Formats: sequence, C-alpha cells, structure tokens
Amino acid sequence: MSRTDFLVIGSGIGGLTYALRVAEFARVTILTKKISRESNTNYAQGGVAGVMADDDRPSLHIRDTLKSGAGLCDPGAVRLLVEEGPERIRELLDWGVQFDREGGSLSLTREGGHSRNRIVHARDATGREIERALLEACARHPRIRILEHHLAVDLILASRIGGRKGRGDACLGCYVLSVKSGRVRPLLARATVLATGGAGKVYLYTTNPDIATGDGVAMAWRAGAAVADMEFVQFHPTCLYHPEARSFLITEALRGEGGLLRNLAGERFMPRYHRLAELAPRDIVARAIDHETKLTGDKHVWLDLTALPAAFIRRRFPNIYKKCLELGINIAKEMIPVVPAAHYMCGGIKVDLFGRSSIPRLLAVGECSMTGVHGANRLASNSLLEALVWARQAAFLSREYMGVEPARAVPAWRDTSRERRPAAVLYHHHWDAVRRLMWDFVGLVRTDAQLRAAARRLSLLRSEIASYDRS
Repeated sequence: MSRTDFLVIGSGIGGLTYALRVAEFARVTILTKKISRESNTNYAQGGVAGVMADDDRPSLHIRDTLKSGAGLCDPGAVRLLVEEGPERIRELLDWGVQFDREGGSLSLTREGGHSRNRIVHARDATGREIERALLEACARHPRIRILEHHLAVDLILASRIGGRKGRGDACLGCYVLSVKSGRVRPLLARATVLATGGAGKVYLYTTNPDIATGDGVAMAWRAGAAVADMEFVQFHPTCLYHPEARSFLITEALRGEGGLLRNLAGERFMPRYHRLAELAPRDIVARAIDHETKLTGDKHVWLDLTALPAAFIRRRFPNIYKKCLELGINIAKEMIPVVPAAHYMCGGIKVDLFGRSSIPRLLAVGECSMTGVHGANRLASNSLLEALVWARQAAFLSREYMGVEPARAVPAWRDTSRERRPAAVLYHHHWDAVRRLMWDFVGLVRTDAQLRAAARRLSLLRSEIASYDRS
C-alpha cells in the first residue's frame, strides 16, 4: 500500500502543470497508463489562445468564447480563463516552451471563431512542444514521481470503507493496476486529481489517440460525482481522409492562414453557410461539410492550400506537410481530402473555479472536467488554456489539503471475476460495436429516433457484458 501527498491521474498539460505547481510544497505521484508523453496534449497541433496582441482585448476573447459556446458558457468561468490567459502563456515560456516568433515577438495566428490573431503556436505541433517542456521540468523535480504503464482502476471512497458510513464522504485515492505485473494495489493521497483527457475513442472515427477512453469521467461517475454536458461532443471539421491515417488531424490553423474548403466538384461552399466562411466556429464548419457530403454522396471534401506559397507551407506546417507527403499528397500542389471526426469532449466532471468536484478531495482539470468555459462548442485553442488555468487554480486550492492526512489503510482490491473472464475477443467485439453505434446514431447530426435506438442498443450491450462477469 503506497501513500503520496497528491495523486494525479493523467500526464497531459493539466496534470503536469498541476504537479509542477504542487511540487513546490508537497510530494506528487503521476499515473499514466502508457508512456508519459502519450496524451491528447501531445496531439494538439493548433496552439494556445490568449490576448497577446496590441489590437486585441479581453472583452473580444470573452465575446468570441461565449458566441462559440452557443449561449451555454458560464460567464464567470470564461472571464477567469481569458484574464489568466496571458500570464499562463508567459509561464509556459518560463518552463522552456519554444513558441514560434516573428522578429522577436510571439507569432500569432487566427483560428475559427476568433476575431483577432491570438493563437500562440509551435509550428503545427504545439501540444508536442508543450508536453516536452513540461515533462522535462517534471523529470528534474525531486518531489515528482511518474509511474508509467499504471492504470487507475477505481476511486477509493471513505463512504465505502467499513465503519465510515455517516461520517461524510471523501476521495482517499485510487486502486492502481500495474500493466506489466498485473497487480492491483491502493495508492492513497491527501487529494486526487483526475486529468485523464477525453473520450474520443468511444467513436469509430476520432482525432484522439487510443488512450482517450473516458476513464476519469467513468470513475468519477461510478463514485457519484456530478457529471454534466456530456452530450456536447465537438467534431473537428478536418481529419485526414486516408485509409492509412484515419486519426490524423489537419489543424484549423491551415484555414486560419488562408486554406479553402471545396466540394469534390471544386466549388468553395463555406460562404453559403456562414459569413465567416472557413473561419466560422468548428461546429458550423463540421456540419457544413457533413451536409455537403450527404447532398452529393461523396466520402470527403477538399482542403485547398495551393494558393499559398509552398515555402510558407513547409515552414509553418512541417509535420502535416511531411505526413501527407509520406501518403502521396503534396499539400503545396494538391488538395487534402478531409472529413469531420470526434475531437473534444466539452462536458465532463462538473467542477468549480478551483477544480473541485462534488466529492471532497477529488479534483478534475483539463478535458475530463466541465468548467463551464466551453458551453455547447469549444472555441479553437481554448482547451490547452483551460487546462493551464484550472491546473493553477487547483494547485492553489491544494495547499488547504496539507492539513489532511492520507488514509493509512484501505481494503485490498478484490477481483472475483479473473477465473471466469471470457475471451478477450468478446470485449473487443463489443468495443467495436459501441464505437460504430456511437458514430452512426450519436454522431455529428442526431435525431430523437437515432438517440432512442442508440439507448436501446447500448442497454443490451451493457447487459450482455455484465453477464460475462456473472457467468
């Protein structure tokens, strides 16, 4: 049985930033189910939004965010996000993140829904650069321990331990599976932070990596934590349509720099759908592409960069250029086939302005949380900023937990199903069935009839899976 001051589940921008701040006064253990750099952050191409330009104002960033969220954002949370943004970006620079510059100043670009150039970036691999710098900073810190190939199985609640009922609930830590040894053991902490990212892999087509399976939200929900806005799944308009790269994101910054969307007849169609055309908010662009393909029966649309200088494309988007070239597409001369794909979970574990969930000593930051910032549709490049801001808020709050001692003993994990567990092929079959069902019936455009059909089929799948452990 292990103990730590603070337990962080997840190694993306939110978890690492929280750990670096809390390590100033406490010991931190970070769990990650694969290698530490494997996170949604690492795949973020676009950048971090912040009011950094002379012609920009916080009121404009707030307005753009509220408008993109379709009136369902929490104005207080949005104000916190925007006002904290510039300082959090400067903090990343202090931690060694190398953002692109022009003439000594930060290079700023624009993405869909933004009224000003306010996106700081590191070419087309911003997330990878941020993850690199934060991981290096964590590795240097003597009070931070990272456990790779360790999977959080379930949260440990005070109310579920014998003799504690009626004394008030709290999260004491979690049961942890070592992927390599197969052993499950408890890891106890003063407070536990869920930073587990999104759930894109619940869909057949997604820009997310394989680790994005919604573990944190599932654990919190099983524990009784409030969860909200799960219906608001954002679909990125432009995922590469290619059999050898089904989850490769084509960043929105390409459209911010002048890329145009065309149907297979070569016609530019976005001006018919919104006055901002290719720079409309993501949900509008994604639905426009969906409508165009359904009208024509085509499998994809084109993203056309051929009017941009080839040297600029290679310099500004080197990773996309290289990846597409490997697949036989020269994006400086040829149009890119793109389709929408599940990208970001706007809802999640409901938290306050300090990352507190409804369960004492359980916090959440990043995509697995629902702060109220995004509403029904996340404004481009607000996600990394949200993780940074709420990680700082949660770390500030965590000083209060230093007076709380971690539990000394909890029951060992009991796995009574090991001997009668069915063949793995059955679980893989049902996972594939869930992903196809979600894509077909709970996708970009939904109807009441489709949602009712999905609910019935998911209920049957859940009953069948549960029956395996009872047989």
